[in-house]
Amino acid sequence: MQTLTTIADLRQQIHAWSQQGERIALVPTMGNLHTGHLQLVEAAKQHADRVLVSVFVNPLQFGDASGGDFERYPRTFEADRQKLVESGADLLFFPSQEEMYPAGVENVTRVEVPGISDILCGKFRPGHFVGVATVVAKFLNMVQPDVAVFGEKDFQQLLVIRRLAAELCFPVEIVGVPTVREVDGLAMSSRNQYLSAEERQRAAALYRTLQAAKERLVSGETDMAAIESDAEKILREAGFCPEYFTVCRADDLQPAAAADTALVILAAAWLGEARLIDNIQLQR
Repeated sequence: MQTLTTIADLRQQIHAWSQQGERIALVPTMGNLHTGHLQLVEAAKQHADRVLVSVFVNPLQFGDASGGDFERYPRTFEADRQKLVESGADLLFFPSQEEMYPAGVENVTRVEVPGISDILCGKFRPGHFVGVATVVAKFLNMVQPDVAVFGEKDFQQLLVIRRLAAELCFPVEIVGVPTVREVDGLAMSSRNQYLSAEERQRAAALYRTLQAAKERLVSGETDMAAIESDAEKILREAGFCPEYFTVCRADDLQPAAAADTALVILAAAWLGEARLIDNIQLQR
């Protein structure tokens, strides 16, 4: 597996693969890789001849409200590189902040996806999805992949990226990969390591609460407000500090109505120092 750090070297290798007629898949990450990330790599291998994984902790998507989250976000490059070697990735792109933002983070041209960027997680993390959209747009332009792979755990992010790619006319297929979970249902996340041992025991209650809400919806219940309110109460009683628990239309994240059939239940909640997000999709 190659490791490259500059856009010029990256483009040279991409050009060589493209000249050979090989399909290229991109898996953007912020590193600190776990089994969920490696599932993205596996999915990418099913869609392309070459798999490129980027590792870049993007400062643009950490707002002032992150409480120093950018500085403490785990950087585990050597471990990440070894995992990618073992997973069969072809190239690791590991650019510096200066390589990505040569004019400085403050002066970078930004990409915004209105309508779905300032709700849910965007409401509690102002500017987060502008940072996500900007860095993903840059990677899509640098690599010009045939396929780009993202996890469905960050469902709102996935929708932002799908709309970004469509509206900016990137010729790329955006593939979503189902959430990878621990045995007790907790969605795998780099931020799970912020949980204490006792909090880790309680953390799976978030997924159980989502499942309970799904069962109510599948059974025909249509009082979304009651489902959401009951779920938040359950989470508080379990020691969480919920930011939101909501039932939305899966295509645009607008509040679900009784007649809607393609739904997604999304939740974000703090448990100690860890901000956990999760979701469940369903069809009624």
